[in-house]
Amino acid sequence: MPSMVVIATTAVPDHLRGALSRWTSEVVPGIFVGSVSARVRDELWRAVTDTVGNGAAVLVHPAATEQGYAIRTAGTRRRVPVDFDGLTLIRMTGAPKAKEMQSPS
Repeated sequence: MPSMVVIATTAVPDHLRGALSRWTSEVVPGIFVGSVSARVRDELWRAVTDTVGNGAAVLVHPAATEQGYAIRTAGTRRRVPVDFDGLTLIRMTGAPKAKEMQSPS
């Protein structure tokens, strides 16, 4: 039975956006919404995780949880889903620090 999915992408290859738009609608740049079966959802997510590269992606789909949905992430990101007593909360990580230049001694 189809269910609604939302996939948000940032800095992913164009061919991945094309693959996602075969099954979903890109409602704004990088945000894909559709109604697909669990099998198609999992295959789409496999394609995302295989090709996300230096970008980032988030999948939100219905699930039998207290909140009624599940979150999956791939790629580099500052927001990390964390389970807190059965609820999925989002933890922010620190911004990446630039490597400091070492002066010659």
